[in-house]
Amino acid sequence: MNANNGTRHGARGFTLVELLLVLVILALIGGLVLPGIIGKAEGAKVKAAGSQISRLSMAVESYYLDTGVTPESLDLLVEEGGDVGGWNGPYVKPSTLKDPWGREYVYVYPGEHGDFDIYSLGADGQPGGEDNDADINSWE
Repeated sequence: MNANNGTRHGARGFTLVELLLVLVILALIGGLVLPGIIGKAEGAKVKAAGSQISRLSMAVESYYLDTGVTPESLDLLVEEGGDVGGWNGPYVKPSTLKDPWGREYVYVYPGEHGDFDIYSLGADGQPGGEDNDADINSWE
């Protein structure tokens, strides 16, 4: 009879050094690939904000054509308010009133650059900025 004492011969596990080496390699790959993916996601948010601002601008124009007045706030694109006749909304979904970073778009009426201004403060939520942190607006 062969006694094996609970161990298998010929089967060998990974050493601690081998496991650590694999973890280091995975961390290096993650460090190189992940920033590129995150950067593209932020760029997509900037483009989405520009598209939403265009959509909101068209909705404001539609509101004006229906009612004869420019809305005092973007909320009026979603819910009828005041004594305005001819409201034919909702003109946008409520989720459209927030930028891709979860903040409400800034709406200025009367506008400084046109009849009205709509803008997002970008990824950082602060005025100005560059790249993904730059403001996205309806007049440029």
